[in-house]
Amino acid sequence: MRFFETSSDIGSFHAAQVGVAVVFSAGNDGPEPSIIGNVAPWAVTVAASSVDRNFPTAVVLGNNVSITGEGFIVQNMNMKLADGTKYFDDGDCSFDKWHGKSATGTIILCFSTVTSGSSTLAALAILAANGSGLIFAEPMARLAVEVDFFPIVHVDITQGTQILYYIQSSKSPTVEIHSSVTDVGDSSAPIVAYFSSRGPSSVSPDILKPDVSAPGVNILAAWSPKSPPSLLPIDRRSTNWNFESGTSMSCPHVSGIVALLCSAHPDWSPAVIKSALMTTAYTRDTSLDHILAGGTLKPVDPFDIGAGHVCPLSAIDPGLVYDMDGRDYVLFLCSLGYTQPQIKAMVLPSPSIETRCVNRWTVSDLNYPAIVVSDLRSTVSVPRTLRNIGPTVSVYFLTSIMEPKGVQVTVWPRVLVYTHHRSRASFYVTMAPVKRSRGRYGFGEIVWSDGLHSVRSPVIVRVNNVGRHAGGNPRQLNSSSSI
Repeated sequence: MRFFETSSDIGSFHAAQVGVAVVFSAGNDGPEPSIIGNVAPWAVTVAASSVDRNFPTAVVLGNNVSITGEGFIVQNMNMKLADGTKYFDDGDCSFDKWHGKSATGTIILCFSTVTSGSSTLAALAILAANGSGLIFAEPMARLAVEVDFFPIVHVDITQGTQILYYIQSSKSPTVEIHSSVTDVGDSSAPIVAYFSSRGPSSVSPDILKPDVSAPGVNILAAWSPKSPPSLLPIDRRSTNWNFESGTSMSCPHVSGIVALLCSAHPDWSPAVIKSALMTTAYTRDTSLDHILAGGTLKPVDPFDIGAGHVCPLSAIDPGLVYDMDGRDYVLFLCSLGYTQPQIKAMVLPSPSIETRCVNRWTVSDLNYPAIVVSDLRSTVSVPRTLRNIGPTVSVYFLTSIMEPKGVQVTVWPRVLVYTHHRSRASFYVTMAPVKRSRGRYGFGEIVWSDGLHSVRSPVIVRVNNVGRHAGGNPRQLNSSSSI
């Protein structure tokens, strides 16, 4: 839907006009690309990532081989063990595939690769068969646990295959599952959740979405005792807390950070707050390796994590910021081809905001903290302006350029000089394709530093120059000004 057709986009635009920052969830439709929601540039869009706390659960097979899964098992279990094929057609652990055979006193191994439903639906089917527990093997790096109505241990496919081999080689397979423990700090984090919605935005692919990620997996949250924790009709339990996962958990983390930033810096605009979050976000995990994407275990790219994982302590003192106002967002809407009536439907009536469109303004001119060119056919130069909100006199050097694959990146000037607080300095990022490509994205970044602050901006480029002649002239821009 277009921005002027959704109440959330119109409402968040109005909020930005009056200086109120708005934070949205990215959605839980991942990991497929381009299904992300809430993509307006005047709001912050948050992806979900894991934390460094998990619940390891020891699964000890009858041959004394121990496998560590994850779950929320509250007491030890010692049971018979069986493969799902013993009770379900083709091992598909779903109710309509059940043979009708009783699984009393048995823990059943099921694979997500052949089971047509989720672990919860598989557990319901096993419960109907009078089974005692479920070991669920699935190809995911980080698994969302729940306060299950039925004992479930999650393992990966390799571990599941190891358990299956034991079952097939034993006449009377058994398993002992120990109660889960809480482990903090021993696992690599964050990992972007497999369910977190991914970019690029289909509405405006030249605006990076999501903006950042935040904790959104296995979050301990308050819960109404009048509602069962699993939300299943057969669940009659009552609890005051529950483990929840989703971008609806990561969103309030960032909302809280934004509230703290507003308290510490009441003069910051919503755009400045977003810039502080994005330019100080990090892309390395607790092991100092690249943050991974849940499910694939591949390093994330900006369409998974945005500019990175939020770092509140750095965001409170970002050094430099990219700022925008209502007029900038109006020009953004103009670049999408919106008519004057459509734009006026978005804007709160105000003499300070002009809705008239101007020629030669493109989405790339929006002073966004990330630089995205979704259709690079020849050399393009993108302007950006950074405002100093740090020390009165500051000098920032371009300390790093990581070029997207197949793209030559030039930044000019390479030094930004600030003579007073809130002064501005501008620069151009020029991108030129150095190979022929038909629509492949590449990812890089640029970093400015004064020795104390690091201001990092992702650079995302999709080269699409097959059959086109590369060329172009950079535009001119004064490198420094003040307000």
